[in-house]
Amino acid sequence: PLGRFVLHGACREVRRWRNQGYGHLGISVNISAKQLASSGLPDEITAALAESSLEPSALTLEITESVLLDSEAIITRLEDLKQLGVQIAIDDFGTGYSSLARLRDMPVDVLKIDRSFVQNLAASEHDSVIVRSTIDLGHNLGLRVVAEGVESQEIWDHLAALGCDIAQGY
Repeated sequence: PLGRFVLHGACREVRRWRNQGYGHLGISVNISAKQLASSGLPDEITAALAESSLEPSALTLEITESVLLDSEAIITRLEDLKQLGVQIAIDDFGTGYSSLARLRDMPVDVLKIDRSFVQNLAASEHDSVIVRSTIDLGHNLGLRVVAEGVESQEIWDHLAALGCDIAQGY
């Protein structure tokens, strides 16, 4: 019920912002493993989008990397969600245990680099290598890359120089 409340509320809020003239905004919503396992999730998303008169591409569903380990049913559910036209993002990439083979087979649009790699980016060569490699990997797979935990211009400048697409604060 909480996941449903958040999903519907987030879609309504984007509609309200658009109606107030804030442009063509979209929103990302974290989806729990329990929600993702629910066969009713595609219908719930369809209802939330219809209720708020949002196009599916305005909604990005964020799933944690560890959820990808659960089962082949998860891949099927993600494919069902992609058919709705929503975007799928892997959140906290680099902190879970999924293999690159699993990433290759997932119907996703966005990789989100965990903030633990971003926080010390300017000071740590190791973090810089991980972030640069993740950005390159994402782009080579045709994905947009979001860096989480960007809290300074210095970090954003470093990320932008590496080709990161989007920054997200903590």
